Amino acid sequence: MATTAGSRRSQQERTRATTAALVAAARELFVQDGFAGTSLGAICDKAGVTRGAFYHHFNNKEEIFREVYAADQEDLATAVRHAFRAEQDPWDGFLSGCRTLLAASLEPAVCKISLVEAPGALGWTVMRDIQSHCKNQMHDGLAIAVRAGCVPARPLEPLTSLLYGGICESALDIARAEDQPAAMEETLAQLTNLLAGVAGRTTPGCAHT
Repeated sequence: MATTAGSRRSQQERTRATTAALVAAARELFVQDGFAGTSLGAICDKAGVTRGAFYHHFNNKEEIFREVYAADQEDLATAVRHAFRAEQDPWDGFLSGCRTLLAASLEPAVCKISLVEAPGALGWTVMRDIQSHCKNQMHDGLAIAVRAGCVPARPLEPLTSLLYGGICESALDIARAEDQPAAMEETLAQLTNLLAGVAGRTTPGCAHT
């Protein structure tokens, strides 16, 4: 029994290791050569696995790209969550989370995968499904700020869509800008003004009056 259990664990570990190697290799190649320019053979060669091993884990190139994209989106969500929790004031946390989402989306590899390659490789419907966790997290942050009295009560679903969509579109504009630092600075300034309007105030901290 112990030997069988150990064998199962060993097989699971090998499976996880192979999957991780394939995803890491694919991500590097997608960033370097783009989705269209990356072949399954190149992914297998870089990961050090056979095509048979690839097809044991993934059905096609689109499927492994989806895995790469989903992992990047989860990393973005984690960064935003940490930024939110680092602040004592919920609204300061929400503002920090929005800034972090914008800045992290512009990390060169993330930008190439999420903003350049994903629309053509996956399509908007699949992208939206994968992004839902990060968007829902923004909704939850707004809800916490409302409960804390930092933001007037209002319908959060449309507000979340407006803010999340605006940040994603801004990241794409910044990525395409000739002067990215200047575009980033201008966008962050306008984001701060926009969120101050959402909160109905111009000073930091919760308004408990």
